[in-house]
Order: sequence, then structure tokens, then C-alpha cells
Amino acid sequence: MKPRIYLETTIPSYLVARRSQDLRLAADQETTQQWWESERHDFLLFISTTVLKEVRRGDPTHAAARAARLVGVPLLGDLPEANELAKRLLRDEIIPAVAADDATHVALAAAHQMDFLLTWNCKHINNHNIRTRIQHACEAVGLVCPDICTPAELMKL
Repeated sequence: MKPRIYLETTIPSYLVARRSQDLRLAADQETTQQWWESERHDFLLFISTTVLKEVRRGDPTHAAARAARLVGVPLLGDLPEANELAKRLLRDEIIPAVAADDATHVALAAAHQMDFLLTWNCKHINNHNIRTRIQHACEAVGLVCPDICTPAELMKL
């Protein structure tokens, strides 16, 4: 069976955004495009209503382009375990309240037993200190933390 990936909102955002003048960000956008074109078919992809809500924000043209990339990607439903984990992530200030949607992404990916959570959100989700704390919070509620990574980390070499 193919590994299961939860796509956090930054993935479709990077796919359709105008190329950044920032070289690092432009490289991340290019890597995302390469992964999408050549490797996404090696995985089962999933999103949530939170992802759909986030991709529909902002400029209508870009919002439509982001949403179009996700057509046909199955939605994960809400689960009590996800709600419990999201509350813990926020209560313990692992993820700040202003980023409550990020707690939802993590919680749904863990509760639905995703193998990976794919994201470029390195502020609230994918950095060493937070990943370790997320892992501990998952374990505390009896869940296994998915492997939180970027497309670059998931690319075949």
C-alpha cells in the first residue's frame, strides 16, 4: 500500500504562487512543483476542510488555482482524538493560538494515522523543537505522530 500524506495548505500555495524573488523561497516553490509532478503519485494524498478553507482565502484567481490542485483529493473527517490533540497543542502552547489551524492540521494527520504531514510551515509545524514537542503531545493522547517533512525531505535522490 502506498504511504499516506496529509497535505498542509502551504503545498498547494507553493504550487500556484508567483515565483518569489527570494532565492530560497523560489527554490522551495520549484521543489514543490517537481515533487508534485514526479512523485505525488507514489503516495495517497489527503486534505481537510481546514485546508480547503485556507486555500480559498485571498486573491480569487490564486484561490481558485490552489483549490483546483486539490480536486479529487479525499477529505479527512473530524475525529474526537483529533479535537483532543488540537486542544492539547494549543493549551500547552506548542502551537500558538493565532495558528489554531496549524494545530488542526497536525491533529488530523495524527488521528487519521497519516504516514507523513507535508508542509513548508517551518514556523509552527516543521522545525526541530516544535516537532519534538508535537511528537510528545501525540504520544500523550495515544497517537503516533506522522513524519513531518517538506517536499525536499521527501524527494527521491
